[in-house]
Amino acid sequence: MIPLGRGSNLLISDHGFAGLILQLGELAQQISLPHAEARDEMHEGVEVACSVTAGSAVALPVLARRTASVGIRGFEWAVGVPGSLGGAIRMNAGGHGSDISESLVSAQVLNFRTGEISTMLTPELGLRFRASDLDDQQLIISGTLSLTYGSSQESLQMIDEIVRWRRENQPGGQNAGSVFVNPVPGEITAGQLIDRCGLRGFRIGSAEVSMKHANFIQADVGGSAKDIVSLMRHIQRVVGDTSGYELRSEIRLIGFEKES
Repeated sequence: MIPLGRGSNLLISDHGFAGLILQLGELAQQISLPHAEARDEMHEGVEVACSVTAGSAVALPVLARRTASVGIRGFEWAVGVPGSLGGAIRMNAGGHGSDISESLVSAQVLNFRTGEISTMLTPELGLRFRASDLDDQQLIISGTLSLTYGSSQESLQMIDEIVRWRRENQPGGQNAGSVFVNPVPGEITAGQLIDRCGLRGFRIGSAEVSMKHANFIQADVGGSAKDIVSLMRHIQRVVGDTSGYELRSEIRLIGFEKES
């Protein structure tokens, strides 16, 4: 069984998956914001913390815009991440200098092994760069974030800037976002390593390394997951042989065991 958020960082084999996919519905799409009276009590020039709780099925861009619109700051970075809160917690999603671990206080988790629902504090989740200690036997139900009150206008302006940057620097179309984890965060990126190997625009079948950003793989309409995985493995081999760095997939691969 595999819990599924929005599937934005997921690639399923052309042969499918021999198991159960579990996806939460409307009850996990609720957002709980502080009362307006509490927001009105903020003092100018002083950062006042506030708590926001959202269901695991809430889309990150929705949560980013919703909090910004009411003057709650600290989650603007997530506006360009096309996943859900649950998936973001599971892989510690991030971007633009921040990630989930910086604001997450706790997560409500259903443990399929015991049938119990518990509140796990952030240190218990084992969050690290694009990974956590959570597994498929643990379903994230909701997450609570610690954010701050601030200027709605400034927050919305930041969101506009992030959206504009992503449109200018990252491809649209059929892709699952960044393919590989940066091997040395803050120092060298996967995209730089792929670029140095001259792989921008390299194609295998229906899959191509994006001309706009080397750490993205574009898939043709009607293309195959097999071509994408073949291209990923080719990139890993070339980068490894050329630079010595072992690129780790940021995309979760499901159902490919029979093809490996």
